[in-house]
Amino acid sequence: MGVGRTGLLTLAAALTVGCTAACTTETGVGTGVTPTPLAATATASPAPADGPRTLVEGLEVPWAIAFLPTGEALVTERDSGQIVQVAASGRKTEIGTVAGVAASGEGGLMGIAVSPEFERDKQVFVYFTSAQDNRIVRYRFDGALSDPEPIVTGIPKGGIHNGGRLAFGPDGYLYASTGEIGDRGLSQDRDSLAGKILRMTVDGEPAPENPFGTLVWSMGHRNVQGLAWDESGNMYATEFGQNTFDELNLIRAGGNYGWPEVEGVAADDRFVNPLVTWSTDEASPSGLAYADHAVWAAALRGERLWKVPVTPDGAAGRPEALYEGEFGRLRSVATAPDGSLWVGTSNRDGRGDPKNGDDRVLVIPGR
Repeated sequence: MGVGRTGLLTLAAALTVGCTAACTTETGVGTGVTPTPLAATATASPAPADGPRTLVEGLEVPWAIAFLPTGEALVTERDSGQIVQVAASGRKTEIGTVAGVAASGEGGLMGIAVSPEFERDKQVFVYFTSAQDNRIVRYRFDGALSDPEPIVTGIPKGGIHNGGRLAFGPDGYLYASTGEIGDRGLSQDRDSLAGKILRMTVDGEPAPENPFGTLVWSMGHRNVQGLAWDESGNMYATEFGQNTFDELNLIRAGGNYGWPEVEGVAADDRFVNPLVTWSTDEASPSGLAYADHAVWAAALRGERLWKVPVTPDGAAGRPEALYEGEFGRLRSVATAPDGSLWVGTSNRDGRGDPKNGDDRVLVIPGR
């Protein structure tokens, strides 16, 4: 059973960095104002009696999970560069290694998205670190990957903060999250693809009505690794903070989310404030999914699954912590066609404490 920390999350002057050991080279919390955040108190939430259960084990840093129309999922392994197909029965099939993946630090094979028109076009998209850059490549998938076609190249890469999430929105366009690779100024550079959320067609072109006429949908991000939409079409993203605040944000077209001028809540109308903030030792939120009128955030350093109720107008309720410390670092979470949540651990990423069978994908039954 997870045990959540209680009490209002308050501003602390010296909190340990939550995202990665490399972040300890950074100082401060940006140059903006970071008052006490407008975050709800966290509560403990009991684990369902019939979950979670281990679906598959022996994976190597599973980073992303995307479902095929059959109900089977494609799972990326960041460090090995492999894609594994996993059935609801737990059957695991190795699809193959993505050519050109250069895994090091926080880079490697990361996001994966299945075309909404998969039954017609058989298209699968992946985000990975190559020797030159971070890039998005389109494949044909018919039991094996073929016909690779890079659709976006030149996304800055680094040892840290590579972003990497891919997801199709309810509008049918492909979204990608990028990090600022530790070069803070890139987040506020509208002409850079780093520290942004991107929105594109399946050919990698700027989608119609993008706010700047480029791929950029929103900016001022440090390192977004979770994207999800609710039934009303509201878009949410999880973002790693630096020393003090991790964030859950409601994403708006053209919004500036403040990094590096601010971390957390700002007294500055130029920037969009987060819906929820956590201390960096409670979260380091990566994957994000929507189910049961809530968004679910997988926490790495926090070693728990956060449930945050959301309303149709994009407001957030009280966060609840599940499974604290039970499965170690959690990186990926996705909603299966049957309503269950699939959650991937990340204990073999060099910062966890692997147990026998790690890494694994867990299934939490639908509520």
